[in-house]
Amino acid sequence: MSKIKGLVCKECKKTYPAEAVHVCEFCFGPLEVAYNYDQIHTKISKEKILNGPLSLWRYEDLLPIESTPTVGLHTGFTPMVHAKNLGPKLGLDYLYIKNDSVNPPTLSFKDRVVAVALTRAKELGFDTVACASTGNLANSVSANAAEANFKCFVFIPSDLESGKILGNLVYNPRVVAVEGNYDDVNRLCSEIAGEYPWAFVNINLRPYYSEGSKTLAYETAEALNWRAPDHVVVPIASGSLLTKIYKGFHEFERLGLISDLTTQIHGAQALGCSPVATAFKKKSDFIQPVKPDTIAKSLAIGNPADGFYAIKIAQETDGIIESVTDEEIIGGIKLLAENEGIFTETAGGVTVAVLKKLATQGVLKKGASVVAYITGNGLKTQEAIAPAVGAPSLIQPNLASFQQTLKKERQ
Repeated sequence: MSKIKGLVCKECKKTYPAEAVHVCEFCFGPLEVAYNYDQIHTKISKEKILNGPLSLWRYEDLLPIESTPTVGLHTGFTPMVHAKNLGPKLGLDYLYIKNDSVNPPTLSFKDRVVAVALTRAKELGFDTVACASTGNLANSVSANAAEANFKCFVFIPSDLESGKILGNLVYNPRVVAVEGNYDDVNRLCSEIAGEYPWAFVNINLRPYYSEGSKTLAYETAEALNWRAPDHVVVPIASGSLLTKIYKGFHEFERLGLISDLTTQIHGAQALGCSPVATAFKKKSDFIQPVKPDTIAKSLAIGNPADGFYAIKIAQETDGIIESVTDEEIIGGIKLLAENEGIFTETAGGVTVAVLKKLATQGVLKKGASVVAYITGNGLKTQEAIAPAVGAPSLIQPNLASFQQTLKKERQ
């Protein structure tokens, strides 16, 4: 018996075979993977996980594949850093940074979801993979497709950061830049997915792809000695990451791997693209789509597919969804770099800025355990931070010139 029962609609609960479909044909609700947890319970254990590979595949029993993993064999199991400098500055004794800015192969959490999606794509017999992306996903699909010998198409907004464009082209996929924002790209890709027999990781393979995000919750609980934290702060683009981190903690609780699950789930958005935060503050079930206008391009989804579910989770866990300005985002990037030596992209700046805001508001208490998820590397978005970090001191190649400069800096 397979651990995968099939797919189930999150709204009407209609079931489907575990194939490349993502939308319910009856109510148009999103589909997600349904598992046979009784079977999984007989196989999974703390000991088995601890003896597993040093990658996300140590949690293979809870991921939607039916054969041996073939993609992302070194992805995941990233550092969780006790922020002993930043924590005290924010009044937090037990602040942890889950650092996916060093996640192989392309330095973002998207490598997790792509590892799962492309492994499943091989199982389903696809030879071409594709995606709609704000940048990090395209980088990951391009790199992993090259290693796994897939044909590859990636579709991106034409105004993407130069580092992320280069991070696609170097792997030699077909890169298609679309004149429009991410929502325009995604709509186009939905049409293309209906015409070509390709595995679009975040369209027809979305139920499998999104499950890779759960591994961030698993690694967090394992790093905390099989405990869930009191609070987590998660960046929101589509909202999928937040929902899957929530699901991951609850699966561990269901299987007896952790207990006393009371984690408050907080979301972070950029003010220039904050439809989820806006709806949360208005206590509304309706998310008004917006046109993104923010430096946090990796979070710039104006019509977030899972925003409704992210709001429900925040409400159910007594969490908060906050937004921050571009100026605060840059401040968050600098705050993390200057205190913990971690250079994050703009999405991480959003997370840290919201973390700071929640600490200042007293939502996060001194003795509480808090985990902030840093999802991408700052080397990809250097142009966003460059104007705010100054320039090096220019001196002549002699001691006197250095001493003169040093004297001026001390005055």
